[in-house]
Amino acid sequence: MPQVRIRQIGPDGKLGDPADAPALVLTDAEWRARLTPEQYRIARGKDTERAFCGALLNNQTPGLYVCVCCGLPLFESTAKYHSGTGWPSFFRPAAEENIREQSDASHGMLRTEILCRRCGAHLGHVFDDGPPPTGRRYCLNSESLRFVPAIDHATRAEAVFAGGCFWCVEAVFRQLNGVLDVTSGYAGGTAETANYAAVSTGRTDHAEAVRIVYDPRKISYETLLKVHFATHDPTTLNRQGNDVGRQYRSAIFYADPQQKKLAEAMLVRLRDSNAFDRPIVTQLEPLAAFFPAEAKHQNYVACHLRDPYVRAVALPKVAKVQSKFKNQLKPPQEILGQPPSRP
Repeated sequence: MPQVRIRQIGPDGKLGDPADAPALVLTDAEWRARLTPEQYRIARGKDTERAFCGALLNNQTPGLYVCVCCGLPLFESTAKYHSGTGWPSFFRPAAEENIREQSDASHGMLRTEILCRRCGAHLGHVFDDGPPPTGRRYCLNSESLRFVPAIDHATRAEAVFAGGCFWCVEAVFRQLNGVLDVTSGYAGGTAETANYAAVSTGRTDHAEAVRIVYDPRKISYETLLKVHFATHDPTTLNRQGNDVGRQYRSAIFYADPQQKKLAEAMLVRLRDSNAFDRPIVTQLEPLAAFFPAEAKHQNYVACHLRDPYVRAVALPKVAKVQSKFKNQLKPPQEILGQPPSRP
């Protein structure tokens, strides 16, 4: 899988440092399934929407404009201005690393095309007639963008769960409306052993875990717990399917007494209702620290749809969420890099 150097939004809502990550490469059929016809025509077909007709032209709400195809952050509302050209215009990108420029000689003109660095989506063109301080005008198509309103940090909450391979657990929670970010990582051990080489031996205290940043106004901690127990087997000790080892244990890492109370209540309900044929062995552990995994493990499923493990293990879990929690899903175009249930 080709790698690109990009900057992504972290759990704190800010752009992180440049880091290598997998490019998102899909077939034409997969892009058509993921996008609306108009999004496909413009973002993948390099077409242009009619002037003064784009849905984001007059948007003045604070927030972030991301790639409609892969969710990579592209432009901030603070850099948006009224150019009078009929298309959303910005005087600088949110991160230079996330934009790629190339010459475009189509339509009898020589212009500079701008594309998403991660997935190659056509965004628009850039011109040297913009305002200070850059003097540049990034002229965008609304259909190539998705707008994410700014979130009040007071409404952000976090949950940390473990339930087998973190690739699968991350893919499950990325689909849910109200989930702002999901990070694969390690919990339960020390900083010295928080790396894949050490954790994969099964001899550390770490579990492969995910940190879920969510908006509690849209989705509750209890709903996250329900999804977690519906998409992994909490009855197998230190194991999920063929993945064996303490790092694959079922665990809830609670950050405060309220999370612990809700998790305990959920376990009681599941046991009293005989929801599983065998005893539940999920561990409740206090969250001392969460350590993000290496960049190559982030959003792994979406970037490796043809991987045999992804097909056999991860995608059925994705499909289960789409079947059991239909009313809790994000619209398809808002699922950042999330694969469909079938590749």
